Amino acid sequence: MIELYTWTTPNGEKPVLMLEECGLDYDLRLVDISTGQQKESGFLAINPNGRIPAILDRDAGEGHRVFESGAILVHLAEKTGRFLAPGGMARAETFAWTFFQAGGTGPMIGQIHYFRNADERSDFAIKRFEREGERLLGVLDTRLSEVDYLAGEYSIADMMNWSWARSGLSDLDARAGFPALAAWVDRVGARPAVVRALERLQEAKRLAAEKASNA
Repeated sequence: MIELYTWTTPNGEKPVLMLEECGLDYDLRLVDISTGQQKESGFLAINPNGRIPAILDRDAGEGHRVFESGAILVHLAEKTGRFLAPGGMARAETFAWTFFQAGGTGPMIGQIHYFRNADERSDFAIKRFEREGERLLGVLDTRLSEVDYLAGEYSIADMMNWSWARSGLSDLDARAGFPALAAWVDRVGARPAVVRALERLQEAKRLAAEKASNA
């Protein structure tokens, strides 16, 4: 059994997509980052960086932890033999687009969220990250005008990039400007496993809120 500790954010969605795609059994445990649960000692024992997502893979040994979304997806891909080529250029291409997200769209689009909602507004910062977010979406759009999926075949690279690309298109109202990316977002979003993943996350959040209100 895999214990998944996550929340309903773009980073938090990634391992849920992968677990559903692989058909693995998992125990979904929400960590409410709005109340600081990710900084509590119990969670810090799983991820010392105090960020979601993280997993405990009981199949790999008692207390075997994996944190950072990219590392989790690679671990699950190697565990199941799915969504990551075993070697060669296909594997390298998958890693390239996986780490493109970890160092690019996630941090940059995340900063758009932060500065738009900051107590002290900075138009310079907002414009700076909006421009960089648009540039990165353009890189994805160019790639997806040439191929159906980022590494050629559907892979962990698509699962890494999907939630942040969807968020970026929405935040920047940019679907019309990036048609290939928008079509890919829709194509991935229609996959049954992706639909199940988002539904399970939202249902877990609803149940947690209901439990809290009745406490």
